[in-house]
Amino acid sequence: MTRKVTIRDIEVINTAPEGINLTVVKVLTSEDGLYGLGCATFAYRHEAVTTYILKYLKPLMIGRDVSAIEENWALMHQNAYWRNGGVENNAISGIDLALWDIKGKMADMPVYDLLGGAVRKAVPVYRHVDGASVEEIVDQVQYYQSLGVRHLRVQSGGYGGGLDMRAPASAPRGALDGIYLNSREYIRKTVALFDKLRERLGFEMDFVHDVHERITPAEALTLGKALEPYQLFFLEDALPLDQTAWFQHFRNQCAIPLAEGELFNNPAEWRQLIVNHLIDFIRVHLTQVGGLTPARKIAILAGEFGVRTAWHGPGDMSPVAHAANIHLDLASPNFGVQEWSGIEPPNFVIQKLNEKKGALLEVFDGLPEFKDGYVYPNDRPGLGVTINEKEAAKYPCSADVTTWTQTRGRDGALVLP
Repeated sequence: MTRKVTIRDIEVINTAPEGINLTVVKVLTSEDGLYGLGCATFAYRHEAVTTYILKYLKPLMIGRDVSAIEENWALMHQNAYWRNGGVENNAISGIDLALWDIKGKMADMPVYDLLGGAVRKAVPVYRHVDGASVEEIVDQVQYYQSLGVRHLRVQSGGYGGGLDMRAPASAPRGALDGIYLNSREYIRKTVALFDKLRERLGFEMDFVHDVHERITPAEALTLGKALEPYQLFFLEDALPLDQTAWFQHFRNQCAIPLAEGELFNNPAEWRQLIVNHLIDFIRVHLTQVGGLTPARKIAILAGEFGVRTAWHGPGDMSPVAHAANIHLDLASPNFGVQEWSGIEPPNFVIQKLNEKKGALLEVFDGLPEFKDGYVYPNDRPGLGVTINEKEAAKYPCSADVTTWTQTRGRDGALVLP
């Protein structure tokens, strides 16, 4: 008979070893020494997520069976009556991932084995390249080529708006500060960039570009059609979350592969895109949809309609969530590629590009290993990541006002970030 193990306590650990707020949930059980870790990171609202977990989910979940993952997820999801949203879903994710971690430890198996077993030995990833000039970008591309990376996301100046928070001289008098975007200039420069990259580097590398939903649907279609000759692996988040009806127009006129979904919260947002073959890659943010329990269902649904996975993997996810992505990638036949933000194990710290990684590695242990363009799991039971709480406490989180989402058009009006 399977032993009955229940939730004894739930703790929240907030830490920012790279200057990015990370939220890790620790679920302790009735069995001494058995616990699980999950990611609940909502970097820009971490205090709200912490309160939601400790004030609402913890009292709800104490004493529940840790093995009843489906039951527990559904209970957390419906208990507040109104469902979905960044705060709630990330809070649920923290506990959901921790329960999968516990289940793997109880079974003495890595999570990917619980999902049906690995269908590949490692996970190909794409890394990020950004530069102010073609020469700078080419240097970075060649650097990653030397590391065995075959897929790269290429940007120039972030998402087309630069980083200066001051209103430009061309803005109307009295216009508020923000990150200003000239969408037509961005389109021209982006097309010119990929033209030069293909001329210089050929077509061996698979390039990705992220629009980040910052331009109008018609402008996105113009960009997509202009980029067709350069054979991108996919164009990411070309259309805003609330304009998904435009995907049918996009499909009718443009052959460029489309990836969408890092802002999705609700199944209604991705279901029709998948079943109507309107996207090629689904790339939701694992914690934003509520954890591994819903994400594995998304992967299965997508596979039935020929849509591949390309889960969001930014710096504002903890290593626990990155590990969960990798476990799901290994077990998904319809996996496409994994975004990898530069989370490196101790034997492969790229100091050239980011000197803050050392602090992250002091806080977290057991990160999947990046090598020769692939990421490998560590095969520990569960998700395989541990946290040093003493080290985590050295890097407190910040509740400063978020600035990078204050994006504006040329006339100073806010546009989606």
